[in-house]
Amino acid sequence: MPPDSTATKARLLAAACAEFARHGVAGARVDRIAAAAKANKRLLYVYFGNKCELFDRVVAEAFGQLADAVPFTADDLPGYAGALFDHLTAHPALLRLIAWALLERPGPTAARIADCHPAAEAVADAQARGVVTAALEPADVLALTVGLAGAWSHTAAPLGRRDPDGARRAPARPDSRRAQRRAALTRAMGAATAP
Repeated sequence: MPPDSTATKARLLAAACAEFARHGVAGARVDRIAAAAKANKRLLYVYFGNKCELFDRVVAEAFGQLADAVPFTADDLPGYAGALFDHLTAHPALLRLIAWALLERPGPTAARIADCHPAAEAVADAQARGVVTAALEPADVLALTVGLAGAWSHTAAPLGRRDPDGARRAPARPDSRRAQRRAALTRAMGAATAP
């Protein structure tokens, strides 16, 4: 009976997730993934195919874990956006992995379509019931929600805290800033998606 490969596969996927989050597909190295997983590099190819197929698997699993951690609810898009913001803030490597996926593998994959389709249907249903604005297509509502939830990761750090005259302000407590950003996000989502 061959040995159980479950633990090795899990180590390889975890190591690949960390490597891809840091370096993307082009910069990731299979040797580093294997070394971090304490596994033979050949097993990576046996279990997952090539590096791009491994990346797609890692991204699909990350989206699945995200969906489990932050269940989508079209009836409370501001609440969903706030919960998504909290999760992405707590897991910055996930946000980097998503960014790499959008940059290096921009075409829709079957897994991404399968993940998004139920959410788009839920938005369409909420629109039909008058819970969410019908002025936007369901896909646009989803893009707005996800885009706003991740917006601070891309823009806040370079802008920093400045007074109107351009002088740098003393940094606020991180949890205070996070709460301010979350509140602004949920207000914006409420205004943008109200019927």
